[in-house]
Amino acid sequence: MKYRITHTTVYHYSQAVGLSQNEARLQPRDFWRQQCLSAYFEISPNPIDYRELIDYFGNRTAYFAIQQAHRQLQVTAVSDVMIFPENRLNESAQQTPWEQVRDLLREQPTVSHPYLLDLLDAKQYLLDSPMITSSAELADYARPSFSPNRPLVEVVSDLMQRIYLDFIYDPSFTTIATPLSAVLLHRRGVCQDFAHLAIGCLRSFGISARYVSGYMETLPEPGQQRLVGADASHAWFSVYLPGTGWLDYDPTNNKLPYDQHITLAWGRDYADVTPLKGIAFGGGQHTLSVSVDVLRM
Repeated sequence: MKYRITHTTVYHYSQAVGLSQNEARLQPRDFWRQQCLSAYFEISPNPIDYRELIDYFGNRTAYFAIQQAHRQLQVTAVSDVMIFPENRLNESAQQTPWEQVRDLLREQPTVSHPYLLDLLDAKQYLLDSPMITSSAELADYARPSFSPNRPLVEVVSDLMQRIYLDFIYDPSFTTIATPLSAVLLHRRGVCQDFAHLAIGCLRSFGISARYVSGYMETLPEPGQQRLVGADASHAWFSVYLPGTGWLDYDPTNNKLPYDQHITLAWGRDYADVTPLKGIAFGGGQHTLSVSVDVLRM
């Protein structure tokens, strides 16, 4: 499946900005089920400095600085991506108990361990991160999914479904700064919150989980015209299964990301993969508008 993603972000400032420095993670990754065929930025005003690099987590990152006075900043990222639907789970992996995975992640692997590098990488996703802290409350919520000797894939699927059924999607309730404890208490949030919630639950039981940012193709209702720019950024989470790798789960939609999810970046939580952030000197108050279009080609 091939997609073209157009993601436009526009900042309008009440006063002129004299200098802005920005960092964008808006170029899709390459990995086993996805290949980025092309990706480029259109930035206005033109940046005086522009560089691309790979961050600690392997995400494609663009840095740019604008040093001319401006009242509006527009950043458009255009990407062509190929998705390769594939089921990585074999029968043995489907039966691996969650306790076995937990115990393996607790151990110090030997240099001859067949999954040495993967395990060392996965261990960092056991730790608390800036926006996700393991807690007794998260463990209590997750506990019904963690039946003894239950296969990890069943545990995670059950947890995903419970979050989908127990929580209300409410864009008006949370902001980026809303603590996870408030989401858990009021049972409301958005995709970012539900991904954070699932990750916190899994880490509370010693299971490595990471945050994924990207897009999901949304299709119009039958008989309705497709609206350009009506899509949005999305977020879900991944769980590490030794011998198989990372498996994606989307609690907002209660589905496994397959051929309609396009991955931008992954990290410990949202703070590691913010699509666009920066510092503006001047500008006064500002308004922000975002338009995303996911077009199946």
